Amino acid sequence: MYKYLITLSLFFASFLVENPSAFAQNTTTETKSMTLKQPPYLKPGDTVAIVAPSGILKNREKELQQAQNLMKSWGLHTVIGKHVFSKANHFAGTDDERCEDLQKAMDDPTISAIWCARGGYGTVRVLDKLNWTKFNANPKWLIGYSDITALHSQIHNEGVETIHAMMCTSMRDDLSEIAETVSTFKNALFGTSLNYTLTGSAYNKIGTAAGQIVGGNLTLIHTMLGSNTSINTSGKILFIEEIGEYKYHIDRMLQSMKRAGYFDNCKGVIVGDMSKMRKNTTPWGSSIEQLVLDALAEYNFPIAFNMPAGHEKDNRALILGRTVKLTVSKEQSSIVFNE
Repeated sequence: MYKYLITLSLFFASFLVENPSAFAQNTTTETKSMTLKQPPYLKPGDTVAIVAPSGILKNREKELQQAQNLMKSWGLHTVIGKHVFSKANHFAGTDDERCEDLQKAMDDPTISAIWCARGGYGTVRVLDKLNWTKFNANPKWLIGYSDITALHSQIHNEGVETIHAMMCTSMRDDLSEIAETVSTFKNALFGTSLNYTLTGSAYNKIGTAAGQIVGGNLTLIHTMLGSNTSINTSGKILFIEEIGEYKYHIDRMLQSMKRAGYFDNCKGVIVGDMSKMRKNTTPWGSSIEQLVLDALAEYNFPIAFNMPAGHEKDNRALILGRTVKLTVSKEQSSIVFNE
């Protein structure tokens, strides 16, 4: 028996040396087959909680009032978190205060959606303070973008869909300036089909793919690497957007993610807005599109540019965790969400 165990141990050791990703592939299979919970779509009379899990809301009362007015025009009620206008240096209240508002909204069965007032920075500081028990038993929509990517990622790993869309500070005096932003947000929230046809690009890497769409802000995705909040992208389509970065920072993040195996079994990439790119003293030497293509050159999946989502006025809603069909050509790309 002892000799048998030694032989068996040597066999497994040899197997792992030759197949270092064997167990990772098993995990990948489980992740690929996981169907996420879809929170109930909203209907008139439902209540939306507005919370601020990240940056301070200094002199932003007007936008929050406009956000409440918008919800009212859709027949929805709103409640504002107790600490939304609190101030703690960079943040909208202390970590405990921001966590308190978010936890209360997550746990309250009368709340149908949680709308983040703004992004900035700070969500990652409250992630590990949250208790997901009641949320998982009674899932509801989480809405936001930018720094809220941290919550999108965590909730994806909890097994629930979320909405990547405008926040309260996205509001304008003239909503016609953000008509598509608002209408697609409403469609996602109330269950109207989402389908997008994107402007073509010579940089597009042609192909078709299907899988759950995941992602958000590139910096936040990169920040989550190595943690329980990092998303396994196997069998999924990754959406990325960014603001205020140097091109070499973008490349550094993509290279780090690649070395971590983040793209190994990914089905496709959708590139949203890369806004307000900073100029380095040493020019990068190529476009942001070519930078992405170069970083991901070894992969065969399709890559679509020109998704109007991110830190621009035209910020179309995406249901993260929902299966989509992505079709990419040089002339145009399409994203079709499953019902």
